[in-house]
Amino acid sequence: MLRILSRMLQIPGVERALPTIVHLDADAFFVSVEQALNPALKGKKVAVGGGERGIISSASYEARACGVYTPMPSARALKVCPDLILIRHSSGRYGEFSRRLFDLCQDLTPIVERRSIDEGYIDLTPCGYKTQEQVVAAVRGLQRKITATLDIGVSFGLSANKLVSAIASKLNKPRGFTVVPTGGEAAFLAPLGIGRLPGIGGKTEEALKTRGLHLVSDILALDEDEAHAIFGNGWRDMMAVARGEDDRPVVTEFEDAKSYSQQETFAKDMGDFAEMERVAKGMIDALMREIRKDGKRVRTITVKVRYPNFEQMSAAHTIAEATNLEQPLYPWVGPLLKQAWQKRRTPLRLVSVKLSGVDDGPRQLDLFAAQSDEKRQRLASVVDGLNAATRRHGTPAVIHGGVLRKQK
Repeated sequence: MLRILSRMLQIPGVERALPTIVHLDADAFFVSVEQALNPALKGKKVAVGGGERGIISSASYEARACGVYTPMPSARALKVCPDLILIRHSSGRYGEFSRRLFDLCQDLTPIVERRSIDEGYIDLTPCGYKTQEQVVAAVRGLQRKITATLDIGVSFGLSANKLVSAIASKLNKPRGFTVVPTGGEAAFLAPLGIGRLPGIGGKTEEALKTRGLHLVSDILALDEDEAHAIFGNGWRDMMAVARGEDDRPVVTEFEDAKSYSQQETFAKDMGDFAEMERVAKGMIDALMREIRKDGKRVRTITVKVRYPNFEQMSAAHTIAEATNLEQPLYPWVGPLLKQAWQKRRTPLRLVSVKLSGVDDGPRQLDLFAAQSDEKRQRLASVVDGLNAATRRHGTPAVIHGGVLRKQK
C-alpha cells in the first residue's frame, strides 16, 4: 500500500514554517450522525449506546450538560437524565459517514491519515499555500463543506505538528477551530492543565498535582534533576512533549478492517434460543450490507455469548469459500449458538456475531455455482439499494424471513 511521509515532501516555493498539519475530530460523532439522519433530534438530550444494559458510546452536548458521559452505563445515564433519548448503536451508518468525511478531506489534499472512525490528520504541505492566512482559509472551507455536505460538526486544530494539532482540536468543541502559529507551540501549551498532554491519564495527573505540577508550564520549569526524579528515564521525552515538539509525519496508510462485528445487550436476560438466533441473523444482515459496500468478502463466523456474571464463551466456523452473501452463513448460526451457550439453563446477557477472514481478491466460483451466485448478487444489490434509500433509524425496509419475529 502506498505510504507517503509528509516530512519527506519538498515543494518548491512553499514556506516550510507554515502550520500545515491539521487534526480533525468529529463532535459527538455517533450522535451527530443520528441527528443528521433525523433533524428532529437536534438540540435535544441524545445518546447512542447499547440499550439500558449497555454503555454510552456518544452523548450530545445537551446530554453532557446533564451529567451523561462516555462510557457511563446506559441505565445510570437514564437516571441522571430521565428525558434522555437513547438510540441503539448501529455501526453501518457511522462507517458510511466516516468514509464520506475522509473523502472530503482527500478532495483538499492527498495526505490524509485516518486514526479512527471519527478523527484523523491531514497535511496541507502539497497544496502550495504561501501564507498562514491561505492555510486557515482552506481549512475553514473544509469545515464548512463538511457541515454543508454531511450536516455533522467537526472541530479542527491547525499547527506545525501532529501533537499540538491534536491538543488544539479538542480545546473549543463543538465546531472548534484553533490555530497555533509555528514557533508558538510551547507558549500555547504552557497555560494548559497537564492532563491535556498525551500519556497523562487521570491517576497520573492527580499524582503529579501532589508534587506541585498543575500546568504544562510547571513541567517546563523543572530542572533536569527534578524532571528525572519525577519522570524517570523518560524525562527528556516528557519535556519535549511539554514544549510541543513532534516530528511524526502524517501518513496515508490505513489498515483495512480485519473483521466486522455487532452485538446485542438484552434489556432482560434472554433464555429464548429462537429469539437469539433471529437476532444473530439480523446482525449478519447488517454486517453483510457493510461488507458489500466495502467490496469485501468473509469466510469465518464467530458467535459469542455473555452470561449475567460477564463470563463469555464463543464458537466459530470457517466456510470453504469467502462470501458477501448471508445465505452461506445462516445455517451456522444455530449450531454455533448452541456450541457457545453451554450453560443452557442460564439465560444470556449478550450475544454477538463477528465476521472475519476478510478477502478482497477475485472470487473463485465453480462453473455450476456461477449462475446461481450471480443472481443472488444482483438481488442483494437491489435490496441494499432499497434499504439505503428508505432506511430510517437503522431499520431496513427489506429484511430476510429468518429475521422476522415469530408470532406467538
